[in-house]
Amino acid sequence: MRTARRPALIDRPPTELSALPRRAPLPAHHPDPVLDVVVPVFNEENDLEPCVRRLHAHLTETFPYPFRITIADNASTDRTPCIAARLASELPGTDWIRLAEKGRGRALHAAWSRSGAPVLAYLDVDLSTDLAALLPLVAPLISGHSDIAIGTRLARGSRVVRGPKREIISRCYNGLLRSTLAVGFSDAQCGFKAVRRDVAERLLPLVEDREWFFDTELLVIAERAGLRIHEVPVDWVDDPDSRVHILSTALADLRGMARLGRALACGRLPLSALRRSGGDLAGELPAGLARQVVRFAAVGIASTLCYLLLYTALRPVTGAQAANALALLASAVANTAANRRITFGVRGRGGALRHHLKGLAAFLVGLALTSGSLAALHHAVPGAGHRLELVTLVAANLAATLLRFLLFRAWVFPARHDARPPRRTTGSS
Repeated sequence: MRTARRPALIDRPPTELSALPRRAPLPAHHPDPVLDVVVPVFNEENDLEPCVRRLHAHLTETFPYPFRITIADNASTDRTPCIAARLASELPGTDWIRLAEKGRGRALHAAWSRSGAPVLAYLDVDLSTDLAALLPLVAPLISGHSDIAIGTRLARGSRVVRGPKREIISRCYNGLLRSTLAVGFSDAQCGFKAVRRDVAERLLPLVEDREWFFDTELLVIAERAGLRIHEVPVDWVDDPDSRVHILSTALADLRGMARLGRALACGRLPLSALRRSGGDLAGELPAGLARQVVRFAAVGIASTLCYLLLYTALRPVTGAQAANALALLASAVANTAANRRITFGVRGRGGALRHHLKGLAAFLVGLALTSGSLAALHHAVPGAGHRLELVTLVAANLAATLLRFLLFRAWVFPARHDARPPRRTTGSS
């Protein structure tokens, strides 16, 4: 068995690691392998050799940097180890490792941990994904543009051939991820991914799963930590000989989602270990302005209902202006806390006081707007009734809500300060 040797930095606790440096492009002339493509296999004596030879030929002809192919044998019981050893001896730049236990995640963890290449990738042995997408997959990592790259079968530019059963299962799984863990990437399961090694050194110690949920867990943690994920639409043809057990895999994935959701909700993951120095990437935000707007609106609706109930209860006791101020203050504190966690994905106590103080400043802007609207109403219509007051306050609150969202996004949770949204880019096919 041949493996690349490097210090076991990846096994150190994340808290002992210094901050990630700012992303930078790799030098044009790199003497050592720039890319290490891992092919995880279990009892693949028929597909292994044609896959590796085709991959090796493709990289030799098209990849402009030195490369390595690592065959990661997941405790195969057929002739796979013998074939892997022979390929490693015959094909330059090809290695293999053998694991005593099964599990795709376990194979990737072991192979990526041992590799010294600055860019780490993997693909399935069936080569369902067209290899023409390999260079577009890793190019953003080599150039320093992104931290992780994934192939997606669900983007508009993808061309996919597979049966309706697998299509439905895949879309349901990714839809479930979006609804439960609020992910922004489109395809967690495609066996075609790459990651920069400095990022893998932080991510792998945080990923608990060693089987099929490994990919999803790695991507969710990366996105929550604010790392940039690049998506590449792929041409993909289903392998009719796939050995994935759908029911057991689905149940394991559901358990993984529940476990990961609890860890994120409780703040048990040290996401700060994934931050980059120099303010490049330091947030824990869900991706996308549209997603933030939807969540902010949902929080705003709940806050407005709370505000109206409090105002109605306090109005007979304190009068209109005092009831407005007290109801707005209480709902503003709750609104800031909810938006901090739900809309902008910030967890933990770090910066909480600063966020609430800024949120109160935004509240004062809303108070001035709503109080001014009430004053203007009473000046224009001295005998205005309770219903007219409510209508005026609802309209003023809508304007205040829009202004508050802009203040939250640009000032309270700024994009380039302590809460930068993860950036997900999509390549073209």
